[in-house]
Amino acid sequence: MPENELAELRRLVVRLRTRVGSLRSDGADDPAARRVVNSVERLEIDLAEFARSVRPPEVNPHSVVVVPDTPYDPAFWSGADDEGVGGHRRDHA
Repeated sequence: MPENELAELRRLVVRLRTRVGSLRSDGADDPAARRVVNSVERLEIDLAEFARSVRPPEVNPHSVVVVPDTPYDPAFWSGADDEGVGGHRRDHA
């Protein structure tokens, strides 16, 4: 997951926590409200754990693929079509 998506999720969770906090300050302190607060706290914990577990793939600088400059064997292209151009020149023997 790209870092900008994780940052957006964090911002959304912060907004959610703010909204839930304002509900509690308005006097909603029943069991359902406490469960919602608990769920938001759990979401924050899970998101932090997820962010630690997601790491970008490491690139090995020694895993270089060498592409030769020599021409390809024409047989490689037999039966292939160029998009919008048509078939390659075929030698009919």
